[in-house]
Amino acid sequence: MSQNKTGGHKGAWRSQKRKEGEGRICIRYKCCLTNTIQDVLYHRPGWVEVKEDGEWDFNWCDVGWMRDNFDHFYMEEHVRICHFRNHYELTRKNLMVKNLKRYRKALERDLGQQEASKCEFFPQTFELPNEYHIFVEEFKRSIGTTWIMKPVARSQGKGIFLFRKLKDIIDWRKDGTRSEEQKDEVQVENYVAQRYIENPYLIAGRKFDLRVYVLVTSYIPLKAWLYRDGFARFSNTRFSLNSIDDQYVHLTNVAVQKTAPAYDPEKGCKWQMQQLRLYLTAKHGFDTVQSLFKEIDNIFIHSLLSVQKTIINDKHCFELYGYDILLDENLKPWLIEVNASPSLSASSQGDYDMKYRLLEDTLDIVDMEGRLTGKEKRVGGYDLMWNDGPVYMDDDGLEALGGSCLIANTHLGCVNDRQKQLQQLLKPFPGLKKP
Repeated sequence: MSQNKTGGHKGAWRSQKRKEGEGRICIRYKCCLTNTIQDVLYHRPGWVEVKEDGEWDFNWCDVGWMRDNFDHFYMEEHVRICHFRNHYELTRKNLMVKNLKRYRKALERDLGQQEASKCEFFPQTFELPNEYHIFVEEFKRSIGTTWIMKPVARSQGKGIFLFRKLKDIIDWRKDGTRSEEQKDEVQVENYVAQRYIENPYLIAGRKFDLRVYVLVTSYIPLKAWLYRDGFARFSNTRFSLNSIDDQYVHLTNVAVQKTAPAYDPEKGCKWQMQQLRLYLTAKHGFDTVQSLFKEIDNIFIHSLLSVQKTIINDKHCFELYGYDILLDENLKPWLIEVNASPSLSASSQGDYDMKYRLLEDTLDIVDMEGRLTGKEKRVGGYDLMWNDGPVYMDDDGLEALGGSCLIANTHLGCVNDRQKQLQQLLKPFPGLKKP
């Protein structure tokens, strides 16, 4: 269990141990959220919720808890927690871009321009107010371009707006250009100014982005899993650049769209990833869509590699990332942001079911029960895509595709027969019965 550095153990550790004579295990968990993850943990056989900080073996916490408490705990070998200590190196918008730019330069220096070009998947971005002068130079070179402003550490669409005039961002001018009166005011919040994708791929005239889930269980070595399910989040209003102030046109966040006057909570604004992949394949062909999803895989791998040496690796930590990907009209995928705490609240019954399965499979990979060998390429709906190097499909998967060359072990938007796979992979412990 966890142990507070200022105190001692508050109970005997029973996790991953069978109680003598009973053949049972007990895993003590702590969870600060009241959404789908709480339901999954509550119904997991052998898991028991505890309230006190000193008695848990597994903690699904928010990033605020990590910031305030992580350094004050000594953790036993078996303990697991759902964030890396400095997760924000990838999930804070300004740091993500900073790390990607540095990584791209390193690739160009060490491997050449062709390899560095594989990182051309994020829009041109500037941090304000620190890079205000550099931004202004670029802004003047492309008058009429639409830009989007985002606070670096907020989520759910809060604080975001589009602009085409410098006067709209006067509050973010670098100190040297601010008036004496402005200098006396409280420092403005850091934002990023990002070139807006003005030609998004549209379906029924509406903009959408993709929410994809990637689970990282280690950074050294890097071990990352890609979930087959995910969804496309649609705007509630037809796309147009004539109304850049209309958030229902430009922001696909569910937290924004559900406040739209015409929003239908039963239908929501989502397509499951399988539905989107079938639509794109029918319209553009198998090969084109295969190439598109290969480019999306490239985004996951290079973004994780960009922070591999920066993230503080800890064997107790794992991270479930929510990637936001936007497609343009040329079917080029763009990385918009990465979320350390992707929403686990459900907007519909289908959404709840998908997230419930995602979280069940996440816990199976974290494997507090000790049922895995560590050599698995697939667990439930997850496929292992990187394990200190690329992971490739098994022979049967290659034969199904009619080829024999090395193909990445990723199946985003493909059939997710997780239940059958889990029945073959995971055998329940004696004394544990599924509800």
